[in-house]
Amino acid sequence: MTREEAERLDVIAVGAHPDDVEIACGGTLAKLVQQGYRVGIIDLTDGEPTPGSSGPAARLAEADAAAKVLGIHRRINLDLPNRRLFDQFEHRVALASEFRRWRPKLVIGFGAKTPMASPDHYQAMLLTDAAIFYSRLTKWDAYFPDLPVHAVSRHLYFRLAFEPDVLTGEASHLTVDIGGTLDRKVESVLCYQTQFGGKPYIADRLRAAAIVSGAAAGVSAGEVFVAPKPYAVDDLMATLMP
Repeated sequence: MTREEAERLDVIAVGAHPDDVEIACGGTLAKLVQQGYRVGIIDLTDGEPTPGSSGPAARLAEADAAAKVLGIHRRINLDLPNRRLFDQFEHRVALASEFRRWRPKLVIGFGAKTPMASPDHYQAMLLTDAAIFYSRLTKWDAYFPDLPVHAVSRHLYFRLAFEPDVLTGEASHLTVDIGGTLDRKVESVLCYQTQFGGKPYIADRLRAAAIVSGAAAGVSAGEVFVAPKPYAVDDLMATLMP
């Protein structure tokens, strides 16, 4: 195995800000790590400024602590502008470059608008969709020097834990059983004291959301994802009855 093969990531989750990924799919990422997969997180911005934080250094320290709780192998911040994140060419190239560099099989990211919350979330969805496409385009070495093309095999949308389980207009929903990693998810979110230190109910809300999502699928706790394109399974029994 080459060094590049050893360092590649099996899964990358993309968030607009540090804490997005933990809230949306921290339990799933922790479970994937336990199952032996190499998992990364890309935060598009540092999430600053925010009212309760002293600045980017504090938020990035929280992100590092949360990544350690989940067992994340690599966390990357693209340092794009918070509150002014837009789907534009340079941002697409920056994210696609990371996909080419780390060569994930699966990318997970935002799948819808989040009304009454940051518009950066929807821009992150558009950027992730575009970067997956850019990652596989040939004859574009001027924008991706020394980064070979890479086709991401699968793409899933997540939704924030406090948003509805079902993404309107999307048919292929699936639930991951996070009963064994729910505590890690909650612990990772609580690393962000600048964001949630004044919200003592946050842990209860995270657990309640996971319990409701899991109950619909017959497990103790779950996280719901959407496949934007239908996918086929090879072993139906292994998929349905793990």
